[in-house]
Amino acid sequence: MSDAITYREAVIRALGDELEADERVVLIGEDVGAAGGVFKATEGLHARFGGVRVRDTPIAEQAIVGTVLGAAVSGLRPVGEIMFADFAGVCYDQIVNQMAKYRFQSGGQTTVPATLRMAGGGSLGFGAQHSQCVENWFLQTPGLKLCLPATPADAYTLLRAAIRDDDPVIVFEHKALYGIRGELRDDGLPIGAAEVVREGGDVTVVATQLMRHRAMEAAEQLAAEGVSCEVIDPRTIAPLDTATILTSVGHTGRLVCVQEAPAAGSWGQAVIATVAVAGFELLDAQPALIAADPIPVAYARTLEEATLPSVERIAAGIRSAIDA
Repeated sequence: MSDAITYREAVIRALGDELEADERVVLIGEDVGAAGGVFKATEGLHARFGGVRVRDTPIAEQAIVGTVLGAAVSGLRPVGEIMFADFAGVCYDQIVNQMAKYRFQSGGQTTVPATLRMAGGGSLGFGAQHSQCVENWFLQTPGLKLCLPATPADAYTLLRAAIRDDDPVIVFEHKALYGIRGELRDDGLPIGAAEVVREGGDVTVVATQLMRHRAMEAAEQLAAEGVSCEVIDPRTIAPLDTATILTSVGHTGRLVCVQEAPAAGSWGQAVIATVAVAGFELLDAQPALIAADPIPVAYARTLEEATLPSVERIAAGIRSAIDA
């Protein structure tokens, strides 16, 4: 399978293919039906599969997650959409204290094949309550798998893998990436496999979603200066493919993590801690984390962009790591 489609179209195709393949798959959320979703990421599915399997809900995130959990433990494979990832806070208890723990507290008697899709990320001027990357909110919760696709190919394969998984999976879709185009693949990508998207020998750069694309731009700029960056997209942060990252650091000796969320309690800090503990002898310099400023995301586009890691800030951070 190889044709260029948008990230948005990849999400729609993944949902459609799973709805077609398994009658237990259902999709629920705010405006996912006839409206096709606020970001048009479910467009056409209601007409194709009907209002029973593609069902609109009230504006009630607790109702969406509660319904998804109940459906999952009752034999369905539900997909719930949280329109803006920021509003996962409304149903946080249901996700981390119910959905994530249900299988363990039943002694493995009950699986929870539930998928939650959440649109997050900044750079579009949606303001402080609609622009956050919230994957780090869930990082410390055992029982959840966290996927962060950055390309149409990964949006397709990771979403299909999430729906087929017997454990709860959260797929974070980035709003600013819905329009990007790329080749689609159907290679059975497993959850927990990182990708080396650019090979290099001077520094390992680990970046997700929008920051993966900005890190690649920074790597291109630095290549002209004679700096060779190896760029890795973890694709999932729980589970995390530490082996791929450690292997890369083993031949570069340097590590820079780039994330859109603020630094505190983040996957970037976790990667640095893991490398420092498991591969301290591999490092030739202090690892670095390039992250958003620790303030709410501004509504004004110029202020928003000033707080997020830009290509220039990423390049400057990598230069500092090389010079260390």
